Amino acid sequence: MASHKDFVDYVAEQLREAGAIRSRKMFGEYGLYCDDVFFAVICDDQLFVKVTPAGEAAFPNLPKAPPYEGARDYIWVEDVDDRDTMTALTRLTCLALQAQPKKARRK
Repeated sequence: MASHKDFVDYVAEQLREAGAIRSRKMFGEYGLYCDDVFFAVICDDQLFVKVTPAGEAAFPNLPKAPPYEGARDYIWVEDVDDRDTMTALTRLTCLALQAQPKKARRK
């Protein structure tokens, strides 16, 4: 089941205080970017945020699950109406991802 654009737009609106949120359609689902940092996916109208040590430490009770078969675990944000939690998790995750060294691209 593919995600609906209305849901993606709602999640982006909920995250507006975290930074500049944009979505990109990917294989029938969506990737989310905050200030040009890829930090989450929306699959089957569910939000999954990349796992970082900072995100896990701040939100140890949020469940983890793969967004699709064969994927590694992401933090599954079940309550997309909880703007404060989503915003804080997004900020922490993006700061951690920005601090990681860039991967070399293959030629």
